[in-house]
Amino acid sequence: MAAPSGRSGMSARDALLAAFLQHEGVQDAQTQALAGDASNRRYLRLTDPAGNRLILMDAPPENGEDVGPFQSIARHLRDIGLSAPVIHAADPKAGFLLLEDLGDGLFARLIERDAALENSLYQAASDVLITLRSAPVPSLAQPDATHLATMTGIAFEKYAEAITGRDQSQDAAEFQSRFHKILDQVLSDPPVLALRDYHAENLIWLPDRDGPARVGLLDFQDAFLCHPAYDLVSLLQDARRDVSPRTEAETIRYYIEGTGCDAHPFTTAYAVLGTQRNLRILGVFGRLCRDYGKPHYVKLIPRVWGHLMRDLYHPAMQSVAGLLRNSLPEPTPENLSRLRRP
Repeated sequence: MAAPSGRSGMSARDALLAAFLQHEGVQDAQTQALAGDASNRRYLRLTDPAGNRLILMDAPPENGEDVGPFQSIARHLRDIGLSAPVIHAADPKAGFLLLEDLGDGLFARLIERDAALENSLYQAASDVLITLRSAPVPSLAQPDATHLATMTGIAFEKYAEAITGRDQSQDAAEFQSRFHKILDQVLSDPPVLALRDYHAENLIWLPDRDGPARVGLLDFQDAFLCHPAYDLVSLLQDARRDVSPRTEAETIRYYIEGTGCDAHPFTTAYAVLGTQRNLRILGVFGRLCRDYGKPHYVKLIPRVWGHLMRDLYHPAMQSVAGLLRNSLPEPTPENLSRLRRP
């Protein structure tokens, strides 16, 4: 059991969880902790005596979590034929969900065991994005160029300042002013639902299903509306694993052919939104290390840096590339060690 069976020493959260499991009739299930993410949520696999499995999402509202967006977006994704987990039970006030268990076929683990699967799995993931491009969009926030540019500020504050000890606010303001104009030019396409954390650690292979439903979807509660290239960047410029250049190029080509979109503006948007995402990730990883005591995120920073530097070679980034290269310190071992210090 995740929660103690007795009341002695049980926290208030444990007591809420025990009551929820009792109400749903799964109080006798065996529990297994699953790998979480950078949020305050945790996930447990519940296996009842008959071998039936469910996933418990424990998202404490007192820590800023809210299961409501996950519920509504999961419902939308299933309505358009995609494989978000079925929600079997919910206590939104307490922050508990009982979800369909989609299994252990994470793309990242499958590719680790057989690298030859990478291209086909990434094309299957692209099929999901092709479906989302033609699907109706739910009512969600749609950040404009100003908001997306402002979101990059964390790279200057939590990455660059943490390493150099120098105030970066002027460089951040100058970059955002220039970058806003670049973003404004690429955000003219109709927006789609962007799941945001769309990468190989959040995708599960479901070979017994058909078409785009073969890809199980996780961790989409922070979704918003954005340019169709946003989630393709998330998929292919992955902070956690190296995607082969061949797979990246072939998946982009597969997406363009599957949607019939114009290649030049799409690949421009891909580089621009790649810059936006990778700047934000640099800052988030710096913050997780310095402010939340999670130094293991530092080892991911050189890969993110590599994605960013490659995006800056695109002609659309000419007006900001030099500024970023001068402002953001390279993630050398010495600089990364500064991030690890409190």
